[in-house]
Amino acid sequence: MKLFQFRHSPFCEKARLLLSAKAVPYAVQEVVPGVGQVDLFRRSGQRQVPVLEDGDVLVAGSVAIARHLDSRIPNPPLLPGDAQERARALIWENWADTTLAHGARMALLQAISQDNHLLKALLPQATPALLRDVVGAFPGDMVSGVSQLFTQAGLQQLRHALEQLTTLVANGQPLLGPRHCVADVAVAAQLYGLKFPATAGAALAGRGVPGIADHPLFEPLFAWRDQFYGAMGRGDHGPAPSPDQNHHG
Repeated sequence: MKLFQFRHSPFCEKARLLLSAKAVPYAVQEVVPGVGQVDLFRRSGQRQVPVLEDGDVLVAGSVAIARHLDSRIPNPPLLPGDAQERARALIWENWADTTLAHGARMALLQAISQDNHLLKALLPQATPALLRDVVGAFPGDMVSGVSQLFTQAGLQQLRHALEQLTTLVANGQPLLGPRHCVADVAVAAQLYGLKFPATAGAALAGRGVPGIADHPLFEPLFAWRDQFYGAMGRGDHGPAPSPDQNHHG
């Protein structure tokens, strides 16, 4: 299998976690924004990532990838067998992919607008050094237009949701039942940019959104996330790369 991705996209992180949950060896193809997306569109009809290539099958989007992997490799299952537990898992996944994803994205944009070094570290590895230096020198107000739409109330709503999550996972257990499932994957993936895990690389690990990444209140939440990474076999560096792997986040 091959995963077409942007390394620091939470949805690509979700796809990587899904593949790790299934213990599937896979290669990664980093998609360069712009030109790379055109090439991806020619191959798959999709400009957005993640896209999973499984033989002759191309699967676009983290939700579709989760369902494809469950049908392709039934064990361990990503969705509970019980109908009610399955419904709960799907509700959790949808909430994480929409509400939590929006709040986390906007909060990270605000953080980037105030920290050019963070912006520079998030650029794709293939970004030429000159362009990397130019982007890193941008004044904050040039990258903060979208984040200004994220009001103080929006940030408070995000923090409130994270507080509830922290309470739910304080015991270190899965969100639903005795086994990890797609609910845990979806939530953990959207925490990626709020406090970058070790798998994000040395330039980003431990950094993230001020007031969240460095707040003692949320330490149990990120500890749960890191414990979950270990359970999925990602640990500090993730699974060993396959021989043709360009890069593994």
